[in-house]
Amino acid sequence: MLQQQHEALIRKSVQEELLAASMELSTALILGLILLVILWRKLSRPKGFPPGPPALPVVGNLLQMDFSNPLKKIREFSEVYGPVYSIYLGFTPAVVIRGLKGLKEVLVNKGVDFADRPQNRLSQAISGTRGLIIAPYGQAWKEHRRFTLSTLRNFGLGKRSMEERICEESTHMIQEFMKNSDAPIDPHFVTDNAVSNIICSIVFGKRYDYDDSSFREILNLLHENMKMASSFWAQLYNAFGFVRYLPLPHQRIFRNVDVIFGFLRRVLEEHKRSRVPGEPGDYIDCYLEELDKEQEDSNKSTFSDENLFTCVGDLFLAGTETTSASLEWCFLYMMMYPDIQDKCREEINKIRGDREHLDYEDRVRMPYTQAVLQEVQRFASVVPLGVAHSSVKDVQLNGYTIPKGTFILTDLTSVHYDESQWKYPHEFNPENFLTKEGELEKVDSFLPFSAGPRSCLGENLARMEIFLFFTNVLTHFKLCWPDPKSPPDSTPVFGISHTPKRYQMRLVALT
Repeated sequence: MLQQQHEALIRKSVQEELLAASMELSTALILGLILLVILWRKLSRPKGFPPGPPALPVVGNLLQMDFSNPLKKIREFSEVYGPVYSIYLGFTPAVVIRGLKGLKEVLVNKGVDFADRPQNRLSQAISGTRGLIIAPYGQAWKEHRRFTLSTLRNFGLGKRSMEERICEESTHMIQEFMKNSDAPIDPHFVTDNAVSNIICSIVFGKRYDYDDSSFREILNLLHENMKMASSFWAQLYNAFGFVRYLPLPHQRIFRNVDVIFGFLRRVLEEHKRSRVPGEPGDYIDCYLEELDKEQEDSNKSTFSDENLFTCVGDLFLAGTETTSASLEWCFLYMMMYPDIQDKCREEINKIRGDREHLDYEDRVRMPYTQAVLQEVQRFASVVPLGVAHSSVKDVQLNGYTIPKGTFILTDLTSVHYDESQWKYPHEFNPENFLTKEGELEKVDSFLPFSAGPRSCLGENLARMEIFLFFTNVLTHFKLCWPDPKSPPDSTPVFGISHTPKRYQMRLVALT
């Protein structure tokens, strides 16, 4: 009898446990279904939103993208869904714009409507909402862009004084290259340092020697971050905040930032200690003068030490990375196409005469050389996706509704290789920019500096640097590929900017 009661108790206990387990499983299934519905709704495109590939729960389309070079996948999606379509970066919807019509609409015709910048975890961690590049569209950004352009003009942008800075630095560059004349050399270090010295002279009031290992390390970290910021790990962090604390490759971005920011803080502290009020010698001094005025005028509020720091960092980054990459592409293509190099040199020598170097104004009489430099920028597409935009309000685009705050990707390569826009879209050929009569031709599909309200504020400086550095190098050297048995590899290394793989070149001195 006792045994029967015991067995009954055991059966009852088992039944209760099974019932409890069943209830827990049912609850888990219900919660799981609710979560899936929430995720599905979160990844479902709203009514009127551009179409796009189906997105996986949580990760969206991240796993479909090849972040070592996503341009191929971006093009393939466009072939299916059209020139305006959407993808999901984790939970974040992004609209991709391809083709001249859509890009002109976003960048120019409705440029103000799309003039904002998307704020993600990485940009927030590094710059917050300050500065010139990724700051939101608004009063603070407008004031700082206006102030920066005015300051650059005051320090000679577009004037003879800026040209003299570049020509002086070009002399240092030629002297450094002469040390390795007729021997293979990696041009990256010298080119990078020379270009960076121009923006450093404007912003910091100083230049750095080519053998300064500390400055070289800062530039290396800067370039590494430009690659990593567009990597899968960076996008994973943007999608999921907890990734910040995991020991994954994106941690290197933050370690690099700490070192770069330490360098910039030292520069700023030195300026604050040594500057003479009323006698500004560079951008930092001018900004500090503006801060002094602000203390007297309480109505001004956008200028601050924090904004100064971010602006200095933005100018240092933007004034180094893309112009340096453009020049390295110039040198590589000249070795790949020696006949084009010879034609450039012939035009350079014809216009230069017996002068030591060309002046920037000489470019108007040099259509072929200008066409070559523009073809480098087109074919290399140095900033392939531009800098991401965001809509400042709900906007109609191509028949779709783009909600306020939507992440916008502008694929500039789509117009640079558009078969309907170019004579030779898929080959390096200066004829793309020349008329039948050999005159320079303006092409609407040429957007190396983007366009509209958010176009590159350093465009004029970059054009001047590229022309003067390039023509000076070709005046003094013939650029040769050092190993005829191993042809050059022009496959770009993808990042926020397209850079060539590191290469060697042989410089044959001509003078």
